[in-house]
Amino acid sequence: MAAPSPPSRTHQPPPSLLELMRSSPARSPVTHGLLLINVLVFVLMLGWGAGVWHTNSSVQLAWGANFGPATQDGQWWRLFTAMFIHFGVLHLGMNMWALRDVGRLVERLYGPWRFATVYLISGVLGNLTSLAIQGSKSVSAGASGAIFGLYGALLVFLWRERRQLDRSEFKLLFGIASIFTVLMLGMGWVMTGIDNAAHAGGLIAGALLAAGLAKPWTAASPPHRWGPLLALVCLMASTGWLIWNLAPPSYLLHDELKVRDAIQHFNQANQRIGRQWDDMMARAPREGLSFDQLAGQIDTTVTAGYEHSFEQLMAATPSTPVPSASTLNQLQAFALQRAQASRDLADGLRSQNPEKIRQAIRQAQAPMRVASQPSRKGMAESPRP
Repeated sequence: MAAPSPPSRTHQPPPSLLELMRSSPARSPVTHGLLLINVLVFVLMLGWGAGVWHTNSSVQLAWGANFGPATQDGQWWRLFTAMFIHFGVLHLGMNMWALRDVGRLVERLYGPWRFATVYLISGVLGNLTSLAIQGSKSVSAGASGAIFGLYGALLVFLWRERRQLDRSEFKLLFGIASIFTVLMLGMGWVMTGIDNAAHAGGLIAGALLAAGLAKPWTAASPPHRWGPLLALVCLMASTGWLIWNLAPPSYLLHDELKVRDAIQHFNQANQRIGRQWDDMMARAPREGLSFDQLAGQIDTTVTAGYEHSFEQLMAATPSTPVPSASTLNQLQAFALQRAQASRDLADGLRSQNPEKIRQAIRQAQAPMRVASQPSRKGMAESPRP
């Protein structure tokens, strides 16, 4: 009697992508973890002085936004931290909506570790692309470079697995993802304030990473052969090309901060010397100081104070053309002029020369004319929606 034949093995149909999009936090932990981190960072920045709707980018720069003079000043970690920083609640809300929408599906398709790799590396390479193109022009931050990487990964998956996907689901999801990427890149092309370089860099990085890290989705998935290796080689080559072609920044942030500190210290010293001068002039008649005694106090208090301030301002002369350089130059000239005026006043008092005294007083009372300082960011901000 013939033995019974084993039952035929049938392939399970692939799961519905629309069902995967509705994953619970437990099924998409990385996506929801990233949502929580971004919101938490934004709340902490509010306590640091950031605005709810919009803010000067000095806070974002302090927290790790991407900016050529800072990033290329040895602070390369900004390529990573910038993807968790936003410029306002609308900026944050748009990015978190997109992350939750696409992230849950991509994490279910690729798995948590591949998903996290695509997200983080796409964000870093998007920021690197922004740095290569924007350079010192703007302060940029936001999660959208990493999010575009997820859309690149989704498009690669949909196209690779298109033969076994439900036809209506493929058309719907591939169409939505394609329209979103094209629309956002088009908006970035015509509108200011959108970091299109980070969008494009993240999209390409995500697509190449998805091709390089791909694994069979089902037994019916097409074989990979040399595709993954070629994709990773292209990714490494393009990354090397970006790094090789980075233009030097227009200035270095540590030079600018050094100048700003010197300016702040001079302003404080100038106010202190002014108070000492007023006190000296008020005490001189009461104490019956002679001209020589008053001249000696001017030398030790006013002249020495401005000479010391001038030396400090000169020591802060930057090696790169920082935004505050013109203010520093004007203050150097002002400190030198005040030191000379007080020296002439002391000489006039000692020689009892009324005309020299009057000229020195007029020179000492001339107002300080200094151009306004640029903001800490130095350039227009470029948030990524």
